[in-house]
Amino acid sequence: MIARANHRIAYPCRFQLIAAMNPCKCGGSGPGIACKRGQRCATDYQARLSGPFLDRIDLNIEVPAVSAADLSLPTAREGSAEVRARVIAARQRQEARFDALGVKGLRINAHASGHLLDQIATPEPDGAALLRSAAETLGLSARGFHRVLRVARTLADLDGIETVRRIHIAEALSYRGESLRQRQAA
Repeated sequence: MIARANHRIAYPCRFQLIAAMNPCKCGGSGPGIACKRGQRCATDYQARLSGPFLDRIDLNIEVPAVSAADLSLPTAREGSAEVRARVIAARQRQEARFDALGVKGLRINAHASGHLLDQIATPEPDGAALLRSAAETLGLSARGFHRVLRVARTLADLDGIETVRRIHIAEALSYRGESLRQRQAA
């Protein structure tokens, strides 16, 4: 929805946003590298992204720089082909779930409404307790709460499990990332 002056127009769209940013505006403050301005540089730079904008991002992952020692580590146990197979299976589970519920036009968890999400992603009691506690501690908005549920449901689908467990909630919360820790500190 674009609103300017006295006009509004809505364009139908679905997109996937993938973004990256340095920890501070000078690009420093990585392992073994100290920014000349210190922590204030990173804090000021990251504060340019609003809370409501960050709240709309499902996965927020801090990726440290790769060191020469990292390059000599053994290869990953799971390759791209195996990951692709798990993702395809998870998407098929999601599509079958929506078909069984009689929901037309939905194929993946990312497109589920909050009400529908409450039906398909209700966590086990331990997971629900963790989510309630995290929502209070981190000050999650309703949108943030549902984003965590949506990611947890997808993680359970990737594991081939029908119920959302505490481990899925914990992992989904970990993907809320640095932005929540910074907001909590502020």
